[in-house]
Amino acid sequence: MIRSVAAALALAMAAVAAPAFAGPFDAALAGAHRSDADKARDPYRHPAQTLEFFGVVPGKTVVEISPGGGWFTDVIAPGLKDSGVYYAALGNPEASEAAAAGVKRFADKMAAKPEVYGAPRISVFSKAKMDVAPAGTADVVLTFRNIHNWYMADFAPEAFKAFFAALKPGGTLGVVEHRLPEDRPDAMMKSSGYMKVSAVKAMAEAAGFVLEASSEVNGNPKDTADYPGGVWTLPPTFAEKDKDREKFAAIGESDRMTLKFVKPLK
Repeated sequence: MIRSVAAALALAMAAVAAPAFAGPFDAALAGAHRSDADKARDPYRHPAQTLEFFGVVPGKTVVEISPGGGWFTDVIAPGLKDSGVYYAALGNPEASEAAAAGVKRFADKMAAKPEVYGAPRISVFSKAKMDVAPAGTADVVLTFRNIHNWYMADFAPEAFKAFFAALKPGGTLGVVEHRLPEDRPDAMMKSSGYMKVSAVKAMAEAAGFVLEASSEVNGNPKDTADYPGGVWTLPPTFAEKDKDREKFAAIGESDRMTLKFVKPLK
């Protein structure tokens, strides 16, 4: 009996002494470099579960397409800092002053905290130039809520081909995108910010990818995807400002597909 109690106490003490962060990105998620506003979106964007689903782990070469202000960058880059490579595929700085300013903002943010981000690499992704990574070098290419923009600008199929070229055989393309129900008119994809799974799948397969798995980790059954102002009606944008704000806040962020495509080995 005494031995049993002692063993139980030992196990309890071991549990208390265990590291607070078990997942490869948990420390980054809790880091002081992330704003409170960004952390507040974790329940909607499920970063740890999403990255796990896509197979993103230290030691891999990961390309994030159009990371914007760096919401996922703040999670991924620190996790790869000591082992792995992180590419941020940004707009072409030679294309416009706005694009150049965006690249500079991102680069300055990374350079300001090398102890957090390490040394991320910046590559180019735009309609006219898609050098996201050297051919056949990436383990994972990620895109979060971007495909509707490329589709509306008429270069989504070309984007998938560029991702295919950048990946190693067996590499993963991870897609998170606002989801339009399949029974809606295709024309809605040109204005609403939502995309059909079938349309995304068709473009990926045309580029050579195979759909390996899908997840409902970023699904939201409350989202009806039928707002006059499109997906931007919902948080965090709240395109309608204060009009029905509580209603849209209660819905939460959009319903999203989470798709894992693979580049075949041959």
